[in-house]
Amino acid sequence: MNVEQETDVTVVGAGPVGLVLAAELALSGATVQVLERRAEPDEAMKAQSINVPTAEALDRRGLLPAAEQVQRETLERIGSFTRAAGDRPGGETRFTGHFAGMALDPDLVDWTDPDLATHAAADGARMVPQPQLEALLAEHVERLGVRVRRGVEVNALDDTGDGVLVGTTAGPVRTGWLVGCDGGHSAVRRLAGIGFPGTDPELTGYQAVVDIADPSLLADGWVWTPRGVYRCGPQPGRVTTVEFNSPPADRSTPVTLEDLQSTLRRISGTDVTLTALRATPTRWTDNTRQAATYWSGRVLLAGDAAHVHPPFGGQGLNLGVGDAMNLGWKLGAVITGRAPDGLLDTYDAERRPVGAWVLDWTRSQIGVLRGDAKSAALREVVADLLSTRDGTTYAVKKLAGVTQRVDLPGDHPLVGRYVPDLWLKDGSRLVDHGHGGGFLLLDRTPDGAFVRLAADWAGRVSGVTHVGGVTDVTDPRGPADEQTAPTGVLVRPDGVVAWAGDSATGDTAAVTGLEAALRRWTFTPSDFAGGRA
Repeated sequence: MNVEQETDVTVVGAGPVGLVLAAELALSGATVQVLERRAEPDEAMKAQSINVPTAEALDRRGLLPAAEQVQRETLERIGSFTRAAGDRPGGETRFTGHFAGMALDPDLVDWTDPDLATHAAADGARMVPQPQLEALLAEHVERLGVRVRRGVEVNALDDTGDGVLVGTTAGPVRTGWLVGCDGGHSAVRRLAGIGFPGTDPELTGYQAVVDIADPSLLADGWVWTPRGVYRCGPQPGRVTTVEFNSPPADRSTPVTLEDLQSTLRRISGTDVTLTALRATPTRWTDNTRQAATYWSGRVLLAGDAAHVHPPFGGQGLNLGVGDAMNLGWKLGAVITGRAPDGLLDTYDAERRPVGAWVLDWTRSQIGVLRGDAKSAALREVVADLLSTRDGTTYAVKKLAGVTQRVDLPGDHPLVGRYVPDLWLKDGSRLVDHGHGGGFLLLDRTPDGAFVRLAADWAGRVSGVTHVGGVTDVTDPRGPADEQTAPTGVLVRPDGVVAWAGDSATGDTAAVTGLEAALRRWTFTPSDFAGGRA
């Protein structure tokens, strides 16, 4: 039996999650390949935008200009028809979205809320549809030298303890680690014997862009009827339908124009006629599940392979990218001997609660969306809450992902959160200094005390100090607020703040806290018996 030469990691699935993970692994120094069962990229209609953590992940890797270009092209294409966002005076875009079909009014949002105001630098890269995101990421991994093998399906695996022997339609592959990013019907999860508990589907939804012979028969926006819910817009021809009768008998069959016309007629009670498909349609359900574990032996899961739920708000794409950013640097550190295997325990511990929240967030929308009298009454209550400034701001912050937090030790309010927009005096931002991956340490002490302390972690931690005139943190879009800028910040490769301190002198407490965070996350060879996995 000829077994292909081993790589450190084989990622199964070349969607956004698999591509982000492959890129992060490559940046860490691991060898990686991607296997994808589809011969060509998936052009089906899925997520139409990304949230703040996903946009900031692109930003941290130098992909913000490319994502901003995608947004400009998207806005030009859909023009004034979109109401997913409100316009700022400067031509920027404010994203709101909807909750269970109830649009969130951008004029009701408190955009000065610190959670929103300090995460606005990547707003110009939020309207990035999934197919364009995949294309952008495919170019990124190609530049990093990652091999993507299309038309290769995984059909067997054997975890040998020191690696995984993977059976594929192109022959066996030997790999150090195997990561399933292969969707809700994950072959990797099934072959690894990992359970997938949750709730069964009860409804069927469709999404498509079509030509409508008689669009005047349909109302704009979300419309509830006794048979279901439909939505037309925001751009011409885009339709979404939800029927509450039952899940589809077979989700794998292609969606036809006749399928869409039939469901739209049933829900709307009209004889509306669809004449053509303009984009590959998708079918979805409210199947909601989370893997029993994200890590078993030498096999890991990320994205829809680890969790599935209704697609409201594009949360699945963003949740999966968060998984990939969290796992990528950790698995890379283990493989290259910079961390012990136990670091991977933090992947499940940190990402599982976020996944569980998203599952419940989307479940709650199904409850509000239904057409029965009880759900209709609940919808009226929720609509009333969303008509207030506090209610809308709360929902937008949740959808945007700016309130996500990892439970980490430390008293500073930034610890465990995604690093905010920290503008430096030279006109750059802190994240501009981390495009190659790795940890970032912002040091604003007069004598560079924090960077000196981190000297033992040279090559793992990049310091940004007052050298070259970078002495304070300001925002060129408004007045500088020195009080809001910490004196020191340690940022993990996934953008999570691992430590922050406000001491201007690098006092003992601050130094002790920074050293503890460095040892917790970056280790040194003396901390464990390091070595390439």
